[in-house]
Amino acid sequence: MLFLLSDNLPSMHYLILSLKPFLFIFVLLGFSGCYSFKGISIPPEVNTFFVEDFQLTAAQAPGDLNQRFGEALRNKIRNESRLKLNESDPDIVFGGRVTGFYVTSEAIREGNTVALNKLEIAVDIEYTHPKNEKAGWKNRSFRFFKTFDSSLDFQSAQESLIRDIFDQLTEDIFNAAFSQW
Repeated sequence: MLFLLSDNLPSMHYLILSLKPFLFIFVLLGFSGCYSFKGISIPPEVNTFFVEDFQLTAAQAPGDLNQRFGEALRNKIRNESRLKLNESDPDIVFGGRVTGFYVTSEAIREGNTVALNKLEIAVDIEYTHPKNEKAGWKNRSFRFFKTFDSSLDFQSAQESLIRDIFDQLTEDIFNAAFSQW
């Protein structure tokens, strides 16, 4: 009997290797109860979201910064999750305010001139989950900054800086909301 098994070992080994992709797919399907993307998970009963209009309380900020931030967060959730935008009776809701828009000097170079400036944007987020109140939070602050060369005209660099900061802020909010299930 041992002799017969040893003759079949190469073909058994081939069979096991050929079944590995199917085994991998089977395991993935077995864990498909939650949606997972980029280290986040969303329970199957959560299907819709809504992002309320953000308030703008930051002095010196462009007048439409709150609207642009709200749209950036909507796009982030819409593009990187299976959730559908729904204004009436959503499963989860995001809201809050843009609280900071600061341009400060960062690095002094020889001759007491500024080498780098920094744009920082801060937001306070409220995340509610009517079906699971433990999953939400209120007034959680997020902030991010980008530095830029002081020789650049701020007005011409502002759009690119804001876009880069929004990318990071929305990533941080997305991960905070969807990694704690």
